[in-house]
Amino acid sequence: MSPILVWGAGAIGGTLGAYLVRAGVEVVFVDRDVDHVDAINRSGLRIEGPIESFSVRASARLPQDVDGVYDIVLLCVKAHHTEGAARALAPHLASGGYVASLQNGLNELVIADIVGRERTLGCFINFGADYLSPGVVHFGGRGAFVLGELDGARTPRVGALCELARRFEPNAIVTDNIMGYLWGKLGYGALLFATALTNDSICDALDAKPPRAMYRRLAHEAVAVAEALRVKPLGFNGYDPEAFATGASDAAADASFDAMVAHNAKSAKTHSGIWRDLAVRRRPTEVDAQLGPIVSFGARVGVPTPTTRELIAMIHEIESGARPLQTGNLAELERRAAAAEPGA
Repeated sequence: MSPILVWGAGAIGGTLGAYLVRAGVEVVFVDRDVDHVDAINRSGLRIEGPIESFSVRASARLPQDVDGVYDIVLLCVKAHHTEGAARALAPHLASGGYVASLQNGLNELVIADIVGRERTLGCFINFGADYLSPGVVHFGGRGAFVLGELDGARTPRVGALCELARRFEPNAIVTDNIMGYLWGKLGYGALLFATALTNDSICDALDAKPPRAMYRRLAHEAVAVAEALRVKPLGFNGYDPEAFATGASDAAADASFDAMVAHNAKSAKTHSGIWRDLAVRRRPTEVDAQLGPIVSFGARVGVPTPTTRELIAMIHEIESGARPLQTGNLAELERRAAAAEPGA
């Protein structure tokens, strides 16, 4: 087998790739950050955090410097960079190889359009990591790691990749409903985007009682769209889609919120990558690529998504500097979503 090509060596790709290298797997990192690539080639890639800290020697390249073909490409770029990255890596993908998307969103659909559905493998992840500086990534907390073929088949290749993934996450599993996990992550991701309207930690934001009615409507929109598409969204790490389905009780929703808070409390990653993009790195988020499909598919199947629409708009206002990060944004989102309800 050729070396594994990890396309995107930031929080996700850097963490997983470093563990694979340490386990003896040959990995080539690709990243468009010149300083990051130079640091990896010069001094190696360092993982820091409460779980463990270590460094590995590795090879890294800029996208334009990649050569050869690879059997396995792990795509780990931000969701809104998926199309460009998939087109750049396509010439380097072996005819019998595949791309696995270790990203947020429904990026498998974009990748499949470019390299072919038969060369696309689904993946859902929820571990906590952050890019800190050139050559350094923080691994803050473990989380779900699920792999699956888009058609649900249990193939040798998905089993083999799961065995590789277990060198990083021992509890990695294979599923026959990867789209269910991805839609589950969209619902959870919508909640994380809402918490990123504030400077509060994930735990503090989700533990607060006043915004929970709005959070429930937000998660419900994702669940309702998935169900209209005949996809059963699946839960993980405290997030329970059934707790946000039509007719779910207050107690069920509160139990899921409490479980999400408990899971996140175990991680040294206190804030989401979304918040870091807005408050620290001051760059565009994945909001259109990640939450946009909830709105677009909702329109297609006739499910209103006013809360998601207004959340996307408010994230853009923060990105542009027109809105500050503050707790009051949650109440503003609730007011705007209510005004945007059909018939309001």
